[in-house]
Amino acid sequence: MDIDALRSLVAFVESGSFTRAASQTFRTQSAISAQMKKLQQESQSPLFEKEGRSLVLTPAGQALASYARRIVSLHDQAVTELKHNHANVELRIGCPDDYSVSVLPVLSELLQQHIPHLCLRLHAGPSYQLRERLDSGELDLAILTRSPDSDEGYLLRHDQGVWVSPKHQDLSQQRPIPIALYEADCKFHSSAIDGLDKAELPYRLLATSANHSGLYGMVSQGLALAAMARSSKGELQELCAKTMPPLPAIDIVVVSATQPHSACGSAVIKQICEQFRQLDPLVIERSRATAIS
Repeated sequence: MDIDALRSLVAFVESGSFTRAASQTFRTQSAISAQMKKLQQESQSPLFEKEGRSLVLTPAGQALASYARRIVSLHDQAVTELKHNHANVELRIGCPDDYSVSVLPVLSELLQQHIPHLCLRLHAGPSYQLRERLDSGELDLAILTRSPDSDEGYLLRHDQGVWVSPKHQDLSQQRPIPIALYEADCKFHSSAIDGLDKAELPYRLLATSANHSGLYGMVSQGLALAAMARSSKGELQELCAKTMPPLPAIDIVVVSATQPHSACGSAVIKQICEQFRQLDPLVIERSRATAIS
């Protein structure tokens, strides 16, 4: 089977649509369709079926996708071994601002351990912008937020949205409640607004920002509450879950460009993410809490 066709199938599974798969592989949708048709002929089984308006994998499609991941991974690993030399290796990695302290340093250290002579070029931005830059080939890797029901990327950490306030100060008792949120494209933004409206809690939105340090500064100065991932709260005080509306759980993942960097194939990324989870203080803390209870 053609390696590019298998790569397109993996791109469809990870992105959830032929539109993004076509963008990521730098092909037209008609070219992707031709590749999928050829794979179906070669496998002699239907790979896709209709589910509402969407196309989903059949059991045969799911089996082939599983093989495709492994084949593509072995292919990329072989290319890495054959092409890798001792010159400086530049890797372009994107990271949302709120993970730049809690996630990026550990991931960077693991990358340095696996890839000799590595030089990282770091790019900040919200997840939706980083996805676009991955699709356009401007980034090699990105740390992103995904929904827990998505298969996108490789898992680094399960996290939870929380409300935070300045230490020793509970602004949730003020009316209206002063809040500061990430931009509207952030999952915490819509969940926070919907939750406050449903609970009929009066609030005032003081600020929105794509920049985590801006929200952190407003909260630490006692100006507002904010909704963010637990791993991003730093020294801020987490409010009791009964005080404010609940916020959603999220997954933090690493996503590689469809055309992977020669020194950083899927096998390397998978191993690094597994090591990250073993080192992750949040995972260790939860494991200890479970053992005690």
